[in-house]
Amino acid sequence: MPSRRFVLLAPLMSLALAACAQTEAAVSPFEEPTRADASALGKEPILLVATTRKPVGDRSPFFGSERGSGLTFAEMRLSPPGRGIVGQVASTVSGDWAVLGMVKETSSSPAQRFAEAVTGRDVLLYIHGFNETFESAATNAGQLSHALHFQGRTALFTWPSSASLWGYGYDRESALWSRDGLVQTLRALAANPTVGRIHLVAHSMGSFLTLEALRELRDTPEVAAHLGAIVLASPDVDIDAFEQTVTKLGSLAQRMTLIVDPGDRALAISSRIAGGIARAGSAERSRLEALGVRVADTSGRGWSVLRHSLFLSNSGVTQVVARAVERAGG
Repeated sequence: MPSRRFVLLAPLMSLALAACAQTEAAVSPFEEPTRADASALGKEPILLVATTRKPVGDRSPFFGSERGSGLTFAEMRLSPPGRGIVGQVASTVSGDWAVLGMVKETSSSPAQRFAEAVTGRDVLLYIHGFNETFESAATNAGQLSHALHFQGRTALFTWPSSASLWGYGYDRESALWSRDGLVQTLRALAANPTVGRIHLVAHSMGSFLTLEALRELRDTPEVAAHLGAIVLASPDVDIDAFEQTVTKLGSLAQRMTLIVDPGDRALAISSRIAGGIARAGSAERSRLEALGVRVADTSGRGWSVLRHSLFLSNSGVTQVVARAVERAGG
């Protein structure tokens, strides 16, 4: 029989934790949709992918929720919003991107192949959060790059999320298990002398994975030399563990921007699951700034039921990411 605590939390989890898989608030239909060619990805809609998910074939869903045997590199063709009459109507309503298909996939020297695909460009690497399918993570990466008008290569690091409201434990363990894959990817990028700035944008539980990788790489000068902006949006990280990790990152902490909101309902549920420990994404601003990181408090910005994915759905919050990338030379 379910415990009393589980019964009480169940309806709240259904509401709050669904936020990670989808953009919360669609772009207003009265806003002018971003031009399809405003970003480099809009002009050449090929998304670079490094993943620890198990491949499931060359058709949708491409990569599933199970853990793969190692790192895989893939190139995915996306459909930008605003292409053609149908696309223009769809982008006005929702701003959505779509995954059209796979261009290539390889598990042979995947990190090196990934780095070679970025050659000569800056790269925006998106690391998704809890409850994400491969396709939802890919389309969110496209949407973010497009909103930033990013002119380098856009990439996704995607780990084996169960894409289930009840898979929080599995997702957290899979994120931690994927640390080596992200470390390999960042090492390969930094080892390619022609790669420009590496900008990291991590959401929710993806921030936990990103911090684990950076902690391992903190004494690797090649990585530190290439890293640009490090943006952690609504980080679902134990605040005590966050403080412990950031204090070990040295100068890398100065490149961090945290997007936080004390009213983030999804993180409130995560805190309850964790025994009442606050999450970094809803912690007090003064406590975070004492660590030397930049903090953008989104309280009162925009409207959202959950307030967990405003960096994707609210143009004002997206500009926080844009300014971080600009400061880092992107």
